[in-house]
Amino acid sequence: MSGEILAGVRVLDLSTIFMGPYASQLLAEWGADVIKVESLVGDQVRGIGDVAGAGVGPIFVNANRGKRSLAVDLKSERAREVLHALVRGTDVLLHNIRPPAAARLGLTWDELSEVNPALVLCAFRGYAKGGPHADRPAYDDVIQAASGIASAQAAAGGEPEYWRSAASDKVMGLYGAAATCAALRAREIDGAGRSVEIPMFEGMASFMLLDRQGGWLTDPPSGPSGYPRTDSPHRRPYATRDGHLAVMMYADKHWTAFFEIIGRPELAEDPRFHDIRARTSHIDELYELLAREMVARTSAEWSEALERADIPHGPVNDVENLFADPHLAATDFFHTVDQPGVGPVRLARRPIDFGTPSPPPRPAPLLGEHSREVLAEAGIPDDDVQRLIDAGVLTTPD
Repeated sequence: MSGEILAGVRVLDLSTIFMGPYASQLLAEWGADVIKVESLVGDQVRGIGDVAGAGVGPIFVNANRGKRSLAVDLKSERAREVLHALVRGTDVLLHNIRPPAAARLGLTWDELSEVNPALVLCAFRGYAKGGPHADRPAYDDVIQAASGIASAQAAAGGEPEYWRSAASDKVMGLYGAAATCAALRAREIDGAGRSVEIPMFEGMASFMLLDRQGGWLTDPPSGPSGYPRTDSPHRRPYATRDGHLAVMMYADKHWTAFFEIIGRPELAEDPRFHDIRARTSHIDELYELLAREMVARTSAEWSEALERADIPHGPVNDVENLFADPHLAATDFFHTVDQPGVGPVRLARRPIDFGTPSPPPRPAPLLGEHSREVLAEAGIPDDDVQRLIDAGVLTTPD
């Protein structure tokens, strides 16, 4: 059995920046043949942290590894023929182009379904169609603010803040990869292609409501929104005598064991702490107690005691620490790969185990590296490809 669970699936990825490329990178990681269709100057992200000057900065590599690159001027009239030739042999086309511009480029369901009725067209958007913001531009920061993420970061006091990561882009990339697989599965059943819309605002609003809707679940509201545990100002990695440690007691058994460790077993019967409902109502007191106790021992002493009690805990790593983490080393998480334009780079393997050997990660493409190869597969003669290059419609690294 092959480890490439999406082997045979071809994806045209016309998206840029983070969200769409992350979705298609996951599809590539799962075995799909992903062709990154770029402008003649390439995805903007190529330049972020590009110390080698080859257009393969670290974010681009991580979001586009395992893909092939076709560089074409989609605004050219002659490019429409190229696009249609590619679509005829494609299972999925995804993009994050706003609707008016997508229509000008011929990236609508009405036009593309005429070329390939079995196509799955996945369009990432800032906001769902039908609303007043449908055609607005949107980036991660805007959606973090609109969906409640930034204000939630201020729940324990302070100013609204963004997560220190492009979280909305990455979460919606996961949504997009899942939606693509679901649409492909539906096509297996009914044989029909379909248009899939993946709006950031609605997606992240849904994501946030899971644990933060609170009293606003009922109509009318029965209390405030939010989640007291995650809103507590005392929820953080805890200072120990010589560092910090992440500790997460959740179930009754965890707290009972912890109270034993600190020599206060009677707290397990305290009405404030005896079950999850009571603990949630008194979470600030509980986490303040935890913070006071943690500074009494070293990280190693706590780790030993928590391990014996089977209480979830762990180190507070920075990104650099991950490359020396003993668990990740034992699971062969990182692989050294030769990246064109850079040299040896460290890439993470596929984190999901599908029950078959995971193929090693592959490098990201140079701009237009596979233009000739991809168009030859689409049935376009090499002489025609050369004419397109001469006309400035296509580009290749050479």
